[in-house]
Amino acid sequence: MTSRQSKYAGWLIHILVWAVVLSMPLFAASPDRPLMDAYEYLRFLVLPLSFMVVFYINYFFLINRLLTRHRIASYIAVNILLIAVMMTLVHLLFRYVLPPDIMHRPPRARPFVDTVMFFMRNALMYILVAGASVAIRMTGGWYKAEAARKELEHRRSEAELQNLRSQLNPHFLFNTLNNIYSLIQIDSLRAQTAVHDLSHLLRYVLYDSSRPIVPLNDEISFLKEYVDLMRLRLPRHVRVDVVFPERSGVMVAPLLFIPLVENAFKHGVSYEEPSFVRIRIAVDDDSVMCETCNSFFPKSGAVDRSGSGIGLANLSRRLEMLYPGNYSFGYGPDGEGGYRTHLDIYLKKQDKRL
Repeated sequence: MTSRQSKYAGWLIHILVWAVVLSMPLFAASPDRPLMDAYEYLRFLVLPLSFMVVFYINYFFLINRLLTRHRIASYIAVNILLIAVMMTLVHLLFRYVLPPDIMHRPPRARPFVDTVMFFMRNALMYILVAGASVAIRMTGGWYKAEAARKELEHRRSEAELQNLRSQLNPHFLFNTLNNIYSLIQIDSLRAQTAVHDLSHLLRYVLYDSSRPIVPLNDEISFLKEYVDLMRLRLPRHVRVDVVFPERSGVMVAPLLFIPLVENAFKHGVSYEEPSFVRIRIAVDDDSVMCETCNSFFPKSGAVDRSGSGIGLANLSRRLEMLYPGNYSFGYGPDGEGGYRTHLDIYLKKQDKRL
């Protein structure tokens, strides 16, 4: 609901409540108590209208100008004066402007105690009306403040997510260009093919991945092209095994798996020793799983030209923002000389299918 719709809904509730209050004589009619005539109904309206005056003076003026500014003593004093004035005006109206119909209801004398109790009951009703005004106004203000806070938090999260995504693009490009740079020294013709393939990858990174969610099929196609690009410069003793699902209608956030694949090639390839990279993505009814396993040849800062190392930390933060409480992510040495990453994304129902 927009703020304008919320405002209109609030006023509609006000109108409905007061319409019920003003139509109460219609519900109170019975065979032994017929409907009020016009004069009696006019007398009845005096009290509800005085309640409305107290309610909206509090609602529009006193709460904002006194109570929310912590001028509580002034707020109470003004309300006491307001209620006293309204009770006096109502008494004068009933006594001199709209006196009882003595033809049907002759006036009867009231004991002093009854008169005092009558005024105390009326005063209590006005106090309750003022209290209802405070409760409604404060509740509405709290909802507005909470909506503003959530909107601010949402905007902050969107900005942070956009910042993380903007970090990912140059990080990916830096790694890929380093791979092509290495390939130029080995085979310039294959390097030209790699640049052509890189243009397809960049088109996806810069344009298609700007959407909040993308088909998993598009992500897998992107990963296949990236793996093919990496294969161009790998020596024969490096084994690359890839297992991807055939087709899937699952939707996921873009560029979640590329940091894992980049990390596997970055630390899993040696040009002197036998090495391997294994990548597997699987889909079931409730989740998407991506697992990588590679031989472990960690790069030192002096020889690492493959990027800034922000990939996995960046991914962890994105997952926390995109799938809070709906993912499992772990990585580290596997105890057998290799390195393993494992990511499970637990899909919401609305995110499963196109």
